[in-house]
Amino acid sequence: MTKHAKITLSGARDIPFSALMLSQANVRRVKAGVSIDGLAADIERRGLLQSLTVRAQRDEEGNETGRFEVPAGGRRFRALQQLVKQRRMAKTEPVPCIVRDDDAVSAEEDSLAENVHREPLHPLDQFRAMQKLVEQGSDIETLAATFMVTSAVVKQRLKLADVSPKLHDIYAEDGMTLDQLMAFSVASDHARQEQVWDMLQTSHNQQPWFIRARLTEDKVRASDKRVRFVTLEAYLAAGGPVLRDLFESDDGGWLEDVALLDRLQTEKLETEVAAIAAEGWKWVEAAVDFPYGHTFGLRPLDGEESASSEEDEARLEALREEADRLEDQWAGEDDIPDEVAARIQAIDEEIAPLVSRPLTYDAAEVAIAGAFVSIDVDGSLHVERGFVRPEDEPVEVAEDADAETDMSASGGDRIGEIAANDNVVSAEESPDEEDPDDLLRPLPDSLVTDLTAHRTLALRDAVASSPMVAFAAILHTLVLEAFYTYATSGSCLGIAMRANRLIGCGTGLNDTVSAKSIQARHECWSARLPDDSGDLWAALATFDADEQAAIFAHCVSFGIDAVWEPATRYNEGRVSARAVANRIEHSHILARAANLDMVAAGWTATVANYFGRVTKPQILAAVEEACGTDVAVRLGGMKKPEMASAAEELVQGKGWLAKPLRTPEPVAVEDPEPANDDEANHDEDQDGDAIDAVAAE
Repeated sequence: MTKHAKITLSGARDIPFSALMLSQANVRRVKAGVSIDGLAADIERRGLLQSLTVRAQRDEEGNETGRFEVPAGGRRFRALQQLVKQRRMAKTEPVPCIVRDDDAVSAEEDSLAENVHREPLHPLDQFRAMQKLVEQGSDIETLAATFMVTSAVVKQRLKLADVSPKLHDIYAEDGMTLDQLMAFSVASDHARQEQVWDMLQTSHNQQPWFIRARLTEDKVRASDKRVRFVTLEAYLAAGGPVLRDLFESDDGGWLEDVALLDRLQTEKLETEVAAIAAEGWKWVEAAVDFPYGHTFGLRPLDGEESASSEEDEARLEALREEADRLEDQWAGEDDIPDEVAARIQAIDEEIAPLVSRPLTYDAAEVAIAGAFVSIDVDGSLHVERGFVRPEDEPVEVAEDADAETDMSASGGDRIGEIAANDNVVSAEESPDEEDPDDLLRPLPDSLVTDLTAHRTLALRDAVASSPMVAFAAILHTLVLEAFYTYATSGSCLGIAMRANRLIGCGTGLNDTVSAKSIQARHECWSARLPDDSGDLWAALATFDADEQAAIFAHCVSFGIDAVWEPATRYNEGRVSARAVANRIEHSHILARAANLDMVAAGWTATVANYFGRVTKPQILAAVEEACGTDVAVRLGGMKKPEMASAAEELVQGKGWLAKPLRTPEPVAVEDPEPANDDEANHDEDQDGDAIDAVAAE
């Protein structure tokens, strides 16, 4: 057995700084990234924490000169040297040193070993150390100044230190990445953090964004219109907690106490409703959001715009002149100064209430009418005043209204619309029941109805923007009725112009791009039409050809009903399967002619409007189509709620559309060569090539 000699450690002694000099044997030559100022400040605050390693300097004959070279610890030496130059330390200040006198080991090896053998501090140790310092009384600003970082960095490290100790242990053993740990820091509930981590073990998706989505799925974003209505300040003042993500842009964070938010929203809405009810309305209905078409069947009152004062008119004129001057000055410029852009926006905001003066109503009509109060997407109060319910109409008015309703009803029932034939299921089938073999099933009835409601709005908007298409649609329907017996079911357009209100469809339609575009156009035309319907003919006669065509297209668009509804078996219901199939084909013709683009119309798949309402195989099929097979495979092991949320994130910006929203390409059919000229002329008349040519533009 070989015995090893016991080691002898080099002795330590204090040496005046003036007797020290930097050794040429120091292996650190590259100074990039080496900070001396920060180290000097730290030494001044707490002293030298680590001794210098030195060797006695010798002359040519090998005799000690009384000075010492520093081969290891050059950065500390330079920091001390800087303190001396700045007169913050005396030249003769004793410096603790380890004096090496081992000829078997070179000074270069000492320098290399000191730099190579050091182990950087694990990030988790940094987080915990800063947390300990805060517990001992240090504030964030002091820590930031001490360790030469920003306050935001200190807050981030403290947030990471507050993650579940169980997840800390996993991170310490390289069981998760730092990015994943950052994602877990968005929530403070350790039990929920651990629950999400356990869920990830059976999931193919362990991305940080997926972790954040799971931890915040039961919270409300600060950008939600309910929060904007209540205001985040009011929520915070009521003691509501807010989750913030210190590592990613979070758009204001998430509100944790949803019950508190709902209470504040209800209280504020009730206050607003009370003020509106005090105006004398018979009833006031309030909701965060009303379904599209909620005013169907109600008679709107004709209010009169209140007169503006001379001061308002003068101010309006001055603002418009200033806006015109700024627009002329900066027209065509790519880079407009921020202050100019801000001023233009301020002018628009000031003009809005001056030109949109409140309407006044007859007191007798107010007593039988009501108002709807809801919250707009920007959090402002949205009030729709002046609607009379049928049961509140005076007797003589009610009788006239009933007569009109009877006459309108005699023109035919409301037309339904079908989305893809091979993608519809009966009402008996439940979309929440998964098949044992996980087969891909058709879409549920209610989803197809809601999706085609979105498509109907977009199709109305597209047709309203194309007068030629609207004209072709009306002409096509009239020709069908006049020349082709029983062919009127081949159109999705109700030529009686009875507006189809999309009653019974999902909420949220009011906030769509298409709905807002239609509403803005409708209000613009309403402002130009007379209050008395007896004056309408004369008013329309003053419109030029382009204006008449535009308002014609707008009115035609209200007759479009491309909303799918299930047809009962054996054609026993109000709409037959054949009629529905024909009308959907006609809606495709209109969509192609009007260049309908559902992506541009603002539709994108979310948990609420699609993924949460279909089966897991349908979710995977959508992700595969939008992002590829490899991405879809990664979602295979998830539970449905997690899969739906992940799918929503993945398809964002991909332009993917559910099948009922798509417009298929036209199928080219080659006609057989006609036997003679008479037959050719007959076929041309039957096919109506002229109409097809107009509709295809």
